[in-house]
Amino acid sequence: SSDLSPKKNKLPTQTVYDNAHELKVIIYNKHDFIFAEEQAELVNGNAILFLQPEWSKKEEMTPLIVDYVMNNPKWRVSLQTHKYLNIP
Repeated sequence: SSDLSPKKNKLPTQTVYDNAHELKVIIYNKHDFIFAEEQAELVNGNAILFLQPEWSKKEEMTPLIVDYVMNNPKWRVSLQTHKYLNIP
């Protein structure tokens, strides 16, 4: 099993989706929530689903992600803790 963080311009094979135990989607803008749901349909039912704000957009996107997760509890919030702690 593996962690999966698909990029729109380079999607993985179905085998990768089938074996992923985690799906993390980076949220740059509101349209990425639709992409996230499309990706969630492709992973196995046991995969843990995460939404993470793009670091450069965190001020804008984090409140939207929190709101989305509150309304869609299958998702969890992911944060780049090391960046908040200034660890490279």
